[in-house]
Amino acid sequence: MTVQTFQVTGMTCSHCEAAVAAELRELVGVDDVAVELVPGGVSSVRVTSAEPLGRDQVAAALDEAGDYRLTEGNG
Repeated sequence: MTVQTFQVTGMTCSHCEAAVAAELRELVGVDDVAVELVPGGVSSVRVTSAEPLGRDQVAAALDEAGDYRLTEGNG
């Protein structure tokens, strides 16, 4: 198991939190997603998966969920 934490911008409410978590859970090998929401700021998204996820995979899932972006410091 691998646990990665990603810093995400654009999340403002519980709907955003749910959308991001749902899209990330769709990725192959993802077992759990936990979001520490900071409305309008930089939220932390912790992903537990069988193998490490690539930045492109996570960015694509965030894009599918809505207007959410990884910060520059991620992976």
